[in-house]
Amino acid sequence: MMMMRLCLLATCLLVAAHASKDGSNMQLKPTKWLTASDLESVPSLNDITWERLENQPLEQGAKLIEKIYHVGQIKHDLTPSFVPSPSNVPVWIIKSNGQKVEAKLNNYVETAKAQPGFGEDEVTIVLTGLPQSSAANKKAMRKLVQAYVQKYNLQQQQKNAQEQQQQQRSSDYESTSSEEAADQWKSAKASSGDLIIIDLGSTLTNFKRYAMLDVQNTGAMIGQTLVELSNKGVPQEIIHLIGQGISAHVAGAAGNKFTAQTGHKLRRITGLDPAKALSKRPQTLGGLSRGDADFVDAIHTSAYAMGTPIRCGDVDFYPNGPSTGVPGSENVIEAVARATRYFAESVRPGSERNFPAVPANSLKQYKEKDGFGKRAYMGLQTDFDLRGDYILEVNPKSPFGQRSPAKKQASYHGVHNAQN
Repeated sequence: MMMMRLCLLATCLLVAAHASKDGSNMQLKPTKWLTASDLESVPSLNDITWERLENQPLEQGAKLIEKIYHVGQIKHDLTPSFVPSPSNVPVWIIKSNGQKVEAKLNNYVETAKAQPGFGEDEVTIVLTGLPQSSAANKKAMRKLVQAYVQKYNLQQQQKNAQEQQQQQRSSDYESTSSEEAADQWKSAKASSGDLIIIDLGSTLTNFKRYAMLDVQNTGAMIGQTLVELSNKGVPQEIIHLIGQGISAHVAGAAGNKFTAQTGHKLRRITGLDPAKALSKRPQTLGGLSRGDADFVDAIHTSAYAMGTPIRCGDVDFYPNGPSTGVPGSENVIEAVARATRYFAESVRPGSERNFPAVPANSLKQYKEKDGFGKRAYMGLQTDFDLRGDYILEVNPKSPFGQRSPAKKQASYHGVHNAQN
């Protein structure tokens, strides 16, 4: 057994060496290959739990994920096998007042269409990719829901604020500069829409299910429900599909299924820290990629842990550059959930431009004002014309966006550098 693993390791090193010669080192690559002793110490999927990953320090958890990933790449013995039953996937239809209507994946279309005004404006569908048992993910999803509720209730809130301001003026009340800064949402553009949470993450009750999730077949199942939604009168032009972690790839597969069935593409798919594919079918391309929708964007917050450094969209954002985890994340689960927190912050009225970014290949290049191209914004307001890789800096605590505009960037040097 030891000799077999050493032979496999030697083969991988040869492949890696060849890759560096043929120019593929110009792209983001996985972390370093493993030593023979590393291979020997890889635990089984049954021995890994969500609790273990949450309790391990970030770097330690990242190394564990790295080992599993590379063993799967070397041995090719992890074949996707888990597809949740539609009747077991919870769906939450969030009403404009924040109330939740519960359904299941196999009947949510009828339930959603029964809601007054559903599908008349934009429809945002979020696929969770982490279990709700995770405190970090539970908080991230709560923030995302709150942000959309605030966004879709903005018109009434602005009306109430105007009435309150009139009352304050009549009482000779003077607002402070800090209050004025905090009230930027009052002048934000009002919009309305519907939010649906498809809680795939709740079916990933253990890490083995997560690792063995059949992305393609699960995505086809989601895609079919989107076809049903379209058949009920919801045009694809108003659908924004968001996938968290492993579900970012499910979203991509769903987009492909939708296009194959209807001949049309979804308007937008957003990947919130797209995951490493721990299991996959040999010689089969999968995962989120540009072309899965009219516009595909991705936010990478744990590129060298549970996430992937590989470009997934028309535009990919790397907060603080490709790294194990963004500032403030203490474990690999929290690092994934940060992408959801960032996106939630960008949804909140008045905070749409909290995350200015510039095209660059490393955080070092960004800090030295040596990037290239024009400034853009990560999150909900990302420009659909953007292409390429963008770097930005974020804060370790909320509010995460630094908001300050980046200065003009000048040159281009061509490759990503990790964790500079």
